[in-house]
Amino acid sequence: MTFCLRVFLILLVVGIASAQLSTTFYSSSCPKVLTTIKSAVDSAVSKEARMGAFLLRLHFHDCFVNGCDGSVLLDGSTGEKFAGPNANSLRGFKVIDTIKSQVESLCPGVVSCADILTVAARDSVIALGGPSWSVPLGRRDSATANQTAASSNLPSPDSSLNTLITAFSKQSADGDGDDNLSPLDVTSPTLFDNAYFKNLQSQKGLLHSDQELFNGGSTDGQVNAYSTNSASFFRDFANAMVKMGNLSPLTGTNGQIRTNCRKAN
Repeated sequence: MTFCLRVFLILLVVGIASAQLSTTFYSSSCPKVLTTIKSAVDSAVSKEARMGAFLLRLHFHDCFVNGCDGSVLLDGSTGEKFAGPNANSLRGFKVIDTIKSQVESLCPGVVSCADILTVAARDSVIALGGPSWSVPLGRRDSATANQTAASSNLPSPDSSLNTLITAFSKQSADGDGDDNLSPLDVTSPTLFDNAYFKNLQSQKGLLHSDQELFNGGSTDGQVNAYSTNSASFFRDFANAMVKMGNLSPLTGTNGQIRTNCRKAN
């Protein structure tokens, strides 16, 4: 979960405007959507514990390129999934395909891929022992991907703290598996907990951009606080995830509700 926690700390630093979404958006049009998504995520994580982190990372890589619009899920050689930061590293697409198929059988043409991915990210955290939060819904799907933006907007593993903050601030202003993966949290790689922060205090951040969060900079105090107070970390993480989900969603008549998350209607 290391990647996700690096994202979380920077989200606390920057501000993101609220989007016009609602936690009850599907209460009448697709009342069983949340339980359907949760069941599918629980099943996927029980089979492969790392899937929780994969789905959470997929959500971030969607939101950071033109907002949370499901564009990262689109197939095609010019798609975002083939951009440098994503190629051969993003996973979880088949799980989203499974969920979409189940949801379409319940409520055809109602629930967006963008919302499915956002809820799946929340349910992944819960499945790994992390906090829950209410997810604002009502996003619509983009019909196109932006590989160029994916290549330039996503921070790299060797980014400095200032580079990370700048990248996230820019977003604020704009309003399947491989057995050879390294565990980014060597203490509890398949649990959602505060061990990440303790590792940083011991100079055990795997990536340069991880250790930058505890290197004499503005986030040192938060690392110290979360290393001893998991309840505070859980609460702030949930709030940060809502902020990220509010990144420039398509709503109203903008975009579409894709019937297949891999291609536009």
